[in-house]
Amino acid sequence: MYRVFASRALRAKSLCDKSSTSLASLTLSRLNHSIPFATVDAEELSGSHPAEVQSFVQGKWIGSSNHNTLLDPLNGEPFIKVAEVDESGTQPFVDSLSQCPKHGLHNPFKSPERYLLYGDISTKAAHMLALPKVADFFARLIQRVAPKSYQQAAGEVFVTRKFLENFCGDQVRFLARSFAIPGNHLGQQSHGYRWPYGPVTIVTPFNFPLEIPLLQLMGALYMGNKPLLKVDSKVSIVMEQMMRLLHYCGLPAEDVDFINSDGKTMNKILLEANPRMTLFTGSSRVAEKLALDLKGRIRLEDAGFDWKVLGPDVQEVDYVAWQCDQDAYACSGQKCSAQSMLFVHENWSKTPLVSKLKELAERRKLEDLTIGPVLTFTTEAMLEHMENLLQIPGSKLLFGGKELKNHSIPSIYGALEPTAVYVPIEEILKDNKTYKLVTKEIFGPFQIVTEYKKDQLPLVLDALERMHAHLTAAVVSNDPIFLQEVIGNSVNGTTYAGLRGRTTGAPQNHWFGPAGDPRGAGIGTPEAIKLVWSCHREVIYDYGPVPQGWELPPST
Repeated sequence: MYRVFASRALRAKSLCDKSSTSLASLTLSRLNHSIPFATVDAEELSGSHPAEVQSFVQGKWIGSSNHNTLLDPLNGEPFIKVAEVDESGTQPFVDSLSQCPKHGLHNPFKSPERYLLYGDISTKAAHMLALPKVADFFARLIQRVAPKSYQQAAGEVFVTRKFLENFCGDQVRFLARSFAIPGNHLGQQSHGYRWPYGPVTIVTPFNFPLEIPLLQLMGALYMGNKPLLKVDSKVSIVMEQMMRLLHYCGLPAEDVDFINSDGKTMNKILLEANPRMTLFTGSSRVAEKLALDLKGRIRLEDAGFDWKVLGPDVQEVDYVAWQCDQDAYACSGQKCSAQSMLFVHENWSKTPLVSKLKELAERRKLEDLTIGPVLTFTTEAMLEHMENLLQIPGSKLLFGGKELKNHSIPSIYGALEPTAVYVPIEEILKDNKTYKLVTKEIFGPFQIVTEYKKDQLPLVLDALERMHAHLTAAVVSNDPIFLQEVIGNSVNGTTYAGLRGRTTGAPQNHWFGPAGDPRGAGIGTPEAIKLVWSCHREVIYDYGPVPQGWELPPST
């Protein structure tokens, strides 16, 4: 089944990039001969040709007698065996982290040549990802474990490459730029430095198997930390192959450990190894537990119930409808930045916006993976949530609401048509119970649509204020007064404003992360790396001289 999807996806890709047609048509067996780090064959992954994913600790790849067998999200066939470390095998990982001092593997005073080393590693890794055969390898591998369209998977690889290009050459050492301030007397100066934490851990989710873990991993390494990386086992094969690429590009084997385990085992390591900082990207529930377990030594990019407000100035309906469809349903809605709630000004209701949204949603097909398996919600759970919403007075199903047809997606995953439910804004705010139901995050192709009148903007702002996660948002308007009002009364960390406002598609050139929480983590930019992966250290130099005629003063 996958071969059909892959071949169609590759044909779609060739329309965008005709120059890659010959490369895209190569068999992966030929690719593997020219990709020196690859140990898997994305196209051949199946029950008869299963892959095995290993962990990496203290400079060595290790297996395990404990295997987690993963089912192909498209047909339910067992196709990947993940050698998961259990609670009896955690000690090597604890020991490895414990060997890293608090002042890190490098800092401005220690082994500064390592800043240059990581500039070189980034250069080589970016060059590898720029090779069409390598980019295609990772895009197809992503498709196998987190099914999404080829364009979406290739976009993830592209952003990862551009990030690495941003930190080539001297750019890594520029992350450690310090400053000096004159002191009170001759010979005294205050210097501020960016300082590593030393032993750190990174826990990332399934939906971006390459981009999220790679960007956070490299940020940690750039600043001088030693990370232990755990990626959701459902997709960890992608980062396992990326680890092999990084080793091929010169990554010192002892600098990073990579573990496959369940959550309980990883929690045990966190408690025993006591890392100085942990980056967690994932659900709010787990984030709050870890914040307590780790006594606040954590940065979070947790769940996002992300919103979009369409302002009163109606224009470019086709474009806005297309962007809304992309934000809500690309990657089957499995983005932490996916559009979860759409606030539509009454002026837009006079346009064919909703009918265009329905038409765009119905274009999505399982065959090209523009809609596909939902890996954290079952079909039954999503339909049950829909039915609960439809009990709210005035609510109605706008489109979708049915299981995908003619699929072989296993029942442990979800298979739902792109779905939108309308709920009146007055009912959303009627009581806390209803509000919690409406703003429950469904990590799938599901969104809430509501309408507000010109005098109901305060209700919209009230709804935004009550939300607990503030990741991405969009204010679709070119009216500066309207933009000022909405942006000034909201808090989302990554907010797109203007006619082309979106909630998804974060590139590497701007901050991506939540706001309103001192534990919030960013990703992608120098500011994000410095915030998450280093702390401030002040060194005050006081060389003298001691003033002539100095005498011992009385005690104070």
